[in-house]
Amino acid sequence: MKYTFPLLLTVPLTVFAGIYLFGDRQFLFISVLILIQAMVPFFFLFEKRKPAARELVIIAVLCAIGVAGRGAFFMFPQFKPVVAVVIISGVALGKERGFLVGAMTVFVSNMFFGQGPWTPWQMFAMGFIGLLAGAVFYQRKRNTVILVIFGALTTLIIFGGIMNPAGVLMFQPQPTREMFLLSYIVGFPFDLIHAFATAVFLFLISRPMLDKLDRIKTKYGI
Repeated sequence: MKYTFPLLLTVPLTVFAGIYLFGDRQFLFISVLILIQAMVPFFFLFEKRKPAARELVIIAVLCAIGVAGRGAFFMFPQFKPVVAVVIISGVALGKERGFLVGAMTVFVSNMFFGQGPWTPWQMFAMGFIGLLAGAVFYQRKRNTVILVIFGALTTLIIFGGIMNPAGVLMFQPQPTREMFLLSYIVGFPFDLIHAFATAVFLFLISRPMLDKLDRIKTKYGI
């Protein structure tokens, strides 16, 4: 936990540094910085536990599933399984790995969908959802209905709550309170679709994926 809290401070500071110090043009550089920051607690914890390569493989596979899922549903705006995969990662593997899977999935998938000033915001929003999922559900009894509700609410409130005002900050040199309010109003229907998609995918895939991950953790002593 002590390695996680600094991320909540350093990541937003890095995003704002990219906007105000680099003129919101070095988005790839800022994305890499955030990715490195997301890895810091991962490395600290792994150094203590001396992880095997199989742990790294599981994380890489979960990121790949998230990237593939986003690509497979590219024709359906906002209807993506990415948040569901990130939440499952946090639930199964813990908050630090959940944050890492969320941030890396966005960073890698945007290599196909397009990097931009939105990338660091998406990385932080998605990573934070993975972190929160791990903090709430890791090593606790899981209920599919509660997980579905959690996924819908976090997608609507956290991802939408971060990305809507981020759009104003990215494209408006002098943002006002009315602009932020309008961004929430305009973005709310899209956030609802995104939240609904997360709920649907969690309902369909959370139980089988979590069962498989539990079996892998037991079999390989992770």
